[in-house]
Amino acid sequence: MYEELKYWYLRDHKLFWTLSMSQIKQLCIITGFKKAKKGDVIYFSSSDVPRIFLLKKGNIKIVSVDDEGNETIKEILQKGDLFGELSLEKDNEVNEYAKALTDEVSICSFLLSDFEDLLVRNPTLALSYTKFVGLKMKRIKNNYANLVSKDAKTRLITFLKDWSEREGKIEGNKVTLENYLTQNDIAQIICTSRQTATSLLNELEEKNLIYYTRKEIIIDDINKL
Repeated sequence: MYEELKYWYLRDHKLFWTLSMSQIKQLCIITGFKKAKKGDVIYFSSSDVPRIFLLKKGNIKIVSVDDEGNETIKEILQKGDLFGELSLEKDNEVNEYAKALTDEVSICSFLLSDFEDLLVRNPTLALSYTKFVGLKMKRIKNNYANLVSKDAKTRLITFLKDWSEREGKIEGNKVTLENYLTQNDIAQIICTSRQTATSLLNELEEKNLIYYTRKEIIIDDINKL
């Protein structure tokens, strides 16, 4: 059953569209598969066995930990995203982990050594991977630039708009988001305190710009946010 799931998960991902059916089946042999539930830790950068992960279902957060033990959410990932040792080499300076945010999370993974061999044997795939990771790094760089140049309220609004674009259910100008983030998660994403994040969310709600609950966030008119 898992072999069939792995085949269709890989076949469905645009990174592997250049591979033939037989190549995908060979890829299944070296691919790990696991499921996780909300709150499960999926990956530590300090692991002795470096891997590359492919998120097939659900949402996870990548959390960076500094030398003092302070945690910051580096990225929120959704279906199709890659994470792990994306630079194709283990970086001992990086201290981060991945944690499931939603009830049902499915992940494929590859040993770093196996994935490197795959890229060497498939130059077209290697080129696609380089572009895929390049775009991801550009997005992370832009997120950091926003953190440096904008105040907390603007960072929150920018985050809500980006989240809406990626995952929102859109009806005209109205956007509904399934809320799998705590207020502390949102605070970490926009690099502010929980108290500030709560105050800003309350301010937006008082102005009737959003409707916030633990289960969903409704933005009546995204153009007014």
